[in-house]
Amino acid sequence: MAFHAITIAETGESFRCDERKSVLEGMESLDKRGIPVGCRGGGCGVCKIEAVHGTFEKRVMSRAHISADEECAGIVLACRVRPTSAMTVRVLGQMKKAVLRVDGCLSV
Repeated sequence: MAFHAITIAETGESFRCDERKSVLEGMESLDKRGIPVGCRGGGCGVCKIEAVHGTFEKRVMSRAHISADEECAGIVLACRVRPTSAMTVRVLGQMKKAVLRVDGCLSV
């Protein structure tokens, strides 16, 4: 079992993620209130991220939320990717408000 460091680009925060778990599951370890987790199956689109650096294994995602072009550009759903190396991610969409909150203020 291997763990990889995942860094949130906007805040510099990082967390360890077991390579057998999704980036979303690892992100929950940040203990930020209000992280929307949605369906956890790639169908709701609330956990959209951009993989800026690093590699990952991906599973099927709904084209209603991630286009083929977005996927090729590294925009994916955190619930559908597992890290295979250290990663840096940008938080997009509905998760942004909860994940980027630092001491009650939105960090951008």
